[in-house]
Amino acid sequence: MQQYDEIVEKEGRDAANVAQEKAEKEGKIIIKDSIADIFLQQILTRPAEHDVVATMNLNGDYISDALAAQVGGIGIAPGANINYETGHAIFEATHGTAPKYAGLNKVNPSSVILSSVLMLEHLGWQEAADKITDSIEDTIASKVVTYDFARLMDGAEEVSTSAFADELIKNLK
Repeated sequence: MQQYDEIVEKEGRDAANVAQEKAEKEGKIIIKDSIADIFLQQILTRPAEHDVVATMNLNGDYISDALAAQVGGIGIAPGANINYETGHAIFEATHGTAPKYAGLNKVNPSSVILSSVLMLEHLGWQEAADKITDSIEDTIASKVVTYDFARLMDGAEEVSTSAFADELIKNLK
């Protein structure tokens, strides 16, 4: 489908709306260009309207960090780079190494654990992936969390990385 804005410019908004409705019915990809600041507001307030976001690196960093904040921060956001032609994939935590926290037994391990969940799903090991996901959900719901979540939750018990891992293991079913 031609880009919406291109059709608006050449044929008017009504024609663009008709073209978009037709494309949606036919299951075609809808491309919506947007200015970065407006997009950031839209993705935060209406995330269900977006399936894939293609952007330059710096804007992508802002957007991914803002979206991670919607679920608790980059400490819980998983990462995957998948080549859908070859099946090769790399799974990683979305945050950096945070050297100032090295050896403090303080950080949230959920990002790397959930990245492993993505890996298990990619490998077709759904049952194992679901068990880990359920354990993380149950542990967070019980409010036994690392410092990054404790400061966001009323009545949370702040625990170390290793104590959080112990809770995850306890909640594996």
